[in-house]
Amino acid sequence: MNFLRKKIILIIEKTDTGFSAFSEEYPIFTTGKTIPELMINALEAANLNFEEENILISQENLKFEIDFKQFFQYYKVLNAKFLADKIGMNPTLLSQYVQGHKKPSETQTKKILYGIHQIGQELSEINLIYRH
Repeated sequence: MNFLRKKIILIIEKTDTGFSAFSEEYPIFTTGKTIPELMINALEAANLNFEEENILISQENLKFEIDFKQFFQYYKVLNAKFLADKIGMNPTLLSQYVQGHKKPSETQTKKILYGIHQIGQELSEINLIYRH
């Protein structure tokens, strides 16, 4: 069994029944009711695609991309104003990106993604305590 040494980019889109993901480079397409289910299904679909070539795909080979509007619709726990304040961006401008009225530049996209990752890192390091 061989391993794929590159990333397969899968674009996530919201559907009426959940989510879909597809690759523009490979004939890989799948759906799922939730994003975690979609990620599991995407791994299975990718492995099915490379089965005849005897190549094994791991989760690390998959890179998922989603546009701003769909990201904020799904991850409603992340407030755009809070994120804008966190990364030092004008909240109105970020709101226009989220609503799809404007498209951010590559630099702005990296800044926003860095802020999202930073918030995710902070959340992953917090433990909640329960006291009676």
